[in-house]
Amino acid sequence: MSIELTEPEDAKLLALARACRARTRAREGAAVRDTDGRAYSATNVDLPTLQLSAVEVAVAMAVSGGIKGLEAGVVVTDGLALDDRDVTVVRELAGADITLYRAASDGTVLDSRTT
Repeated sequence: MSIELTEPEDAKLLALARACRARTRAREGAAVRDTDGRAYSATNVDLPTLQLSAVEVAVAMAVSGGIKGLEAGVVVTDGLALDDRDVTVVRELAGADITLYRAASDGTVLDSRTT
């Protein structure tokens, strides 16, 4: 059963994550929104000397931009579940409980975890 994103800003995150992933043909795409409403999208990094998930890269970009906190996130992946490490990274910057969604490459939101 899929989840419908009813908030337009969450749907925007899904579109950004899908576009980023498709543009680079990466394994994962992610987008996060900070508490000021700015969005950051990224793909995973898979180099011999550096491996980061798409969520980790998006969060790093947000932190580099001086965010105060996060309020939502989406990861597009063919993985079977949300990665616990991604949930932990998002939780660390959440001012309050936020939801991290997992979607398939076709945009179907498969599940979520509230941190």
